[in-house]
Amino acid sequence: MTFNLEKLKEENAMLLPMMEAETIFWLNPNNGEVAEYPFNENDVAEVEARLRRFASYLRIAFPQTEATNGIIESPLIEIPKMQKALSKRYGIAHRGTLLMKCDSHLPVSGSIKARGGIHEVLKFAEDIAIENGLLKKEDDYAVLAEPRFKELFSQYSVAVGSTGNLGLSIGIISAKLGFHVTIHMSSDARQWKKDMLRERGAIVVEYPDDYQKAVAEGRKEAAKDPMCHFVDDEGSADLFLGYATAGKRLDRQLKEKGIVIDEDHPMFVYLPCGVGGGPGGVAFGLKQVYGSNVHCFFSEPTHAPCMALGMMTGLHDKIACSDIGLDGKTAADGLAVGRASRLVGKIMETQLDGVFTVEDEELYQLLFLLSEEEKQYIEPSACAGFPGIAKVLSHEEYLKKNGLVDKMDQAVHVVWATGGSMVPTEEMQDYLKKGKELI
Repeated sequence: MTFNLEKLKEENAMLLPMMEAETIFWLNPNNGEVAEYPFNENDVAEVEARLRRFASYLRIAFPQTEATNGIIESPLIEIPKMQKALSKRYGIAHRGTLLMKCDSHLPVSGSIKARGGIHEVLKFAEDIAIENGLLKKEDDYAVLAEPRFKELFSQYSVAVGSTGNLGLSIGIISAKLGFHVTIHMSSDARQWKKDMLRERGAIVVEYPDDYQKAVAEGRKEAAKDPMCHFVDDEGSADLFLGYATAGKRLDRQLKEKGIVIDEDHPMFVYLPCGVGGGPGGVAFGLKQVYGSNVHCFFSEPTHAPCMALGMMTGLHDKIACSDIGLDGKTAADGLAVGRASRLVGKIMETQLDGVFTVEDEELYQLLFLLSEEEKQYIEPSACAGFPGIAKVLSHEEYLKKNGLVDKMDQAVHVVWATGGSMVPTEEMQDYLKKGKELI
């Protein structure tokens, strides 16, 4: 598709500051409109049932899931000290409750990608095992740990293009099951992630180019092999629905804490966004549970705001950050994506409240602040949600339009921490040092 950039600038006031890599706060004018979606709550329930079937296997394969009975789930914690620090930092009134969803500490691969990535590989394995007559859905899936299944899966391969965290999730679970697995990684992927994947038995192919190139090359290579399953981060339903299971799971955790979400107690969720699959799936899952009582915002780096660009212009994956002169380079490696998912943007057209952008320096400072106030350690990209709280609380027009002004004292704010627990100590110390210096 061709487009007229000058016309786009005329139609979208925020496009010019975005082109200059300035921070923006874009509100979605189509939020709340009635629309049809390719998925529904039954699709999400089917995925949840599959993950429960695999729980007995995961308990054996990954002992760290023992505490959650083989379910890959993360804690939801209150961070009141960080809330006060953010109030001081941004000069906003301290209102509502601040929680952090610690997908940074999901077992197996330590990031939000464990939700969608691991689900997609498990589904692939289940399909193969059932087709070969070795498994029925009524069986105890603990049998998958037996050598005969590894022998079966070794006849197949899995591939993915990744900036890092999705690659870790796909690589770790695929190698454990017995698949041959190849991770095509972009130049911005962290070296420690590449090293860890190789240690786990994955083949890592490195590219001097960005995420799009790694995905394109991975897809092309996988297409040559009829026994290879390519995990398509730009349009996979299995990834998307794996992320969407977070909706009901978060609901259970909130209820356990005695926290009510309804019309008088709204919830605001701030999700770091790369290609869009993870945050899009989570937002979709939350909307299935809470409807208009949950307000979802994506956060992107100023140099790679692909979802904001796609949604703002209505072009979605037909426009890339490079088309408006942005280099896509950011310290938030998991968010270093120049073109949004062809699947997610369309679904989010009526479900997403807005998108804001954040500078790299801000991410490092927030990382340091979180470590000082709450002794929580996450990676730079996982801090991208924090600035959103101040943007929402200070936007009177948005609050008035949505009838939220007198409800903010009872509001719940959830910052989704998307990765970090697997970061090597030395690397984390470097992050903290940089954040401290910047503050």
